Amino acid sequence: MTQNPPVVLTIAGFDPSSGAGVTADIKTIAAHGCYGVAAITAMTVQSTVGVRRVEVIADLLKETLFELASDVPFAAVHVGMLGSAEATNIVAEFLTGSGAPNVVLDPILRSTSGAALLDDTGRSVLLKRLVPVSAVITPNLSEASALTGLPVGNEEEMMRAAVRLHEMGAQAVVITGGHLDQPADLLSCTRNSGLDQQFFRDERIRTNSTHGTGCAFSCAMACHLALGRSLPEAVALAKEFVRGAIEGAYPVGRGVGPIDHFYLKGKK
Repeated sequence: MTQNPPVVLTIAGFDPSSGAGVTADIKTIAAHGCYGVAAITAMTVQSTVGVRRVEVIADLLKETLFELASDVPFAAVHVGMLGSAEATNIVAEFLTGSGAPNVVLDPILRSTSGAALLDDTGRSVLLKRLVPVSAVITPNLSEASALTGLPVGNEEEMMRAAVRLHEMGAQAVVITGGHLDQPADLLSCTRNSGLDQQFFRDERIRTNSTHGTGCAFSCAMACHLALGRSLPEAVALAKEFVRGAIEGAYPVGRGVGPIDHFYLKGKK
């Protein structure tokens, strides 16, 4: 008998260009052999050129989350763009009450083009209510700096920021360093024996197709956790997925193009 694929819930905004947000997440989830369901936090007007407008839809978000939870069991949850303090509170309430496993929180604060996607109040709610209920959070360098108030521009500073995030309630942290001269991601976990930190290093790929890489990485991690893999395995495999999706990308639009979430199609 064929085993049913695990269900992965993504909670994020809608990107009409499908480079990021829920439509990109559904592609990532499908590419990993899981079944994706989604709750939209906000509608956006954007393209590969940038974000023009954000409209939060918190009233439908709460209903959607509880309706989905009443129908299907989640093996993992990916949380992306939230858009407002109200939406952040709704998601925190839902995750706290549902006890959903393998919550991967990507604390999106700004778009690649610089548009603010979560205000200071929302950031405070995220830190106080969402970080503690997440299995792992995946800030990039600028997000880690904004959340901790520390400079984060090299590997040593990444390690210090991770310690601060643990002090703020994070169980596990992956700080993504794709903008470093030598890209490196830091996995930091608290264990009974103390703090365990390890770097996953890579080589830079010269390309203009990088829209949605953070979303793809964190969502891929959620998929691997849903499939029963360990956190270090999930990090390594998510990095491999993103690298392949960047290398397999093709030009779309006039701005920063998306990656190819289905670059593995036809390959075994």
